[in-house]
Amino acid sequence: MPQDYSTIPKCFLETIDNRLHQCAQMYRDAAGWQSITGKEMLRRIAGLAKAFSELGIHAGDRIALFAPNCPEWHIADLAIQGLGAVTVPIYFHESCDRLTYIVNDSGARIVFTKGEDQARRIDECRKGLPGVEHFICAGAPDDLREILRYEPLIAGAGDPEIARYRLDAPKVTPDQLATIIYTSGTTGEPKGVMLNHANLTSNALAVETEFDLLPSDLALSLLPLAHIYERTIDYSYIFRGLTIAYLEKMETVAEALLEVKPTIVAAVPRFYEKIYANIIEKGHRETGLKRQIFDAAIRIAQEAVPWRAYGKRASLGLRLRWFFADRVVYSKIRQGVGGRINRFSSGGAPLAPELAEFFWSVGLPVYQGYGLTETSPVVTFNSPKANKVGTVGRPLKGVEIRTAADGEILVKGSCVMQGYYRKPDQTREVFTPDGWFCTGDIGRIDEDGYLIITDRKKELLKTAGGKFVAPAPIENSLKTSPFISNAMVVGDKRKFVSVLIVPNLATLEAEARKTGHEFTPPGQILSDPWVRDLISCEVERLTASFAQYEKPKRFALIEKDFTYADGELTYTLKMKRRVIEQRYADVIARLYADVAEPHPQRI
Repeated sequence: MPQDYSTIPKCFLETIDNRLHQCAQMYRDAAGWQSITGKEMLRRIAGLAKAFSELGIHAGDRIALFAPNCPEWHIADLAIQGLGAVTVPIYFHESCDRLTYIVNDSGARIVFTKGEDQARRIDECRKGLPGVEHFICAGAPDDLREILRYEPLIAGAGDPEIARYRLDAPKVTPDQLATIIYTSGTTGEPKGVMLNHANLTSNALAVETEFDLLPSDLALSLLPLAHIYERTIDYSYIFRGLTIAYLEKMETVAEALLEVKPTIVAAVPRFYEKIYANIIEKGHRETGLKRQIFDAAIRIAQEAVPWRAYGKRASLGLRLRWFFADRVVYSKIRQGVGGRINRFSSGGAPLAPELAEFFWSVGLPVYQGYGLTETSPVVTFNSPKANKVGTVGRPLKGVEIRTAADGEILVKGSCVMQGYYRKPDQTREVFTPDGWFCTGDIGRIDEDGYLIITDRKKELLKTAGGKFVAPAPIENSLKTSPFISNAMVVGDKRKFVSVLIVPNLATLEAEARKTGHEFTPPGQILSDPWVRDLISCEVERLTASFAQYEKPKRFALIEKDFTYADGELTYTLKMKRRVIEQRYADVIARLYADVAEPHPQRI
């Protein structure tokens, strides 16, 4: 089957030859946004490929790629792929210990990096990297001497190097190993997921086709390229001839959206949660007539959900009210994300249906998909051709899915990995005897063939009464409240479930001003009875539809949101539940201090 698919360098060269690339890559420097043409991108790739070859790199050799999202990331990756070598991506904020483990375990002979921060991190770790023969850095600081500089390596590249790249690229076969991606698991040693060219190109080309990508689109690359989600989506962009604008720091995403004005963005649920929270927060800061208009527009958006999100018929009156709200409110929301978005995509974790409905209702379509690193990653996908809000779509071309007796999702097809690097026992553990990959996710397939994800199998909580509780749907529902920034359900092996809540302080303060409430004591928001009553009402309102055993009986307010800088989130902003539970062990213990009581106090 792999021979039926293409390779990464072949797809790239076909794009360069058949699609005009006046602007293939964009990046921001001190002078503003700069651009790189497709022809110049190829020249740099060919020059770096020649440098790798002269340093002794051959097909099958591993090169570690440790850089933020930037043009050099793809230039290095495509240079590696053109030689038939193997890219080992490493998150640009990775700790020295994990970085050292990944480089040594993979047997990388070269580490390629970009920027002063990454160069100095590598310099700190290099004593623990005895197998690395060369370190190459783009934009290296002047005081680091024992390093090869990227700029001189590509400076003289021209037609001869391009011709050599074109000669070498067809020698790469679809079944050759393209990358080893080390999973960012919260416990244990990282596992290296082996993906070949057929895995990646089958996935990227299917996404390109199903998502109706156009060469005129401009994509913002903001999730870490070391993660398979952004990487494969970006391959789709490259193969279709889109312009990619690279965002080195997630903290600047709001600014970049306004400056670049992308038409397409791939992100994770936390991104959309934050956008929604910002919209509601700004609306709540308004007073008088402006606040009344904002509140009315939000009510109209909710009323328009069946029409805007699900394609149902709408009355003329609703349509007229929606068009008025669109002119005065929704259009400004769209301008806040650049004004040109025609497709958002969401993956990495389930997005709350209420959030998806909101974005569709204000004219910002969000298409959800589902996948894992082990599946390259996309398994199912919603697209303009087939979309059902509240699901993660139908299987991509070349992919089959089914559910096991316990609801676990099983996958087979062109996207499924070759196995875990140097871990045959762990590889066997994730495949059924008849070759289906076990995802570890729980879900169901609806009557129209769309997949609905419930939760991670390993994250299901089991109460002391034996009831299984999926935390994600509860958390997603709570995060639709304008007063709740984040939430994590706890209660495994406990009599009932509770929830840690990070309140949205800005909207709470705005609501207090609106109602004339003064915090007691001043400035101590979390301990204020008014705040606890308000959050309690929100929890009861938003969990009313859940089963009795799923409803949180108690909550604790957490002042500081979870971040990956504190080790509480993965680099794709998913919660590391064990880390958070350990960090707030005392808080959780207080929630259950009187658990022996026959009738635990409700919220």
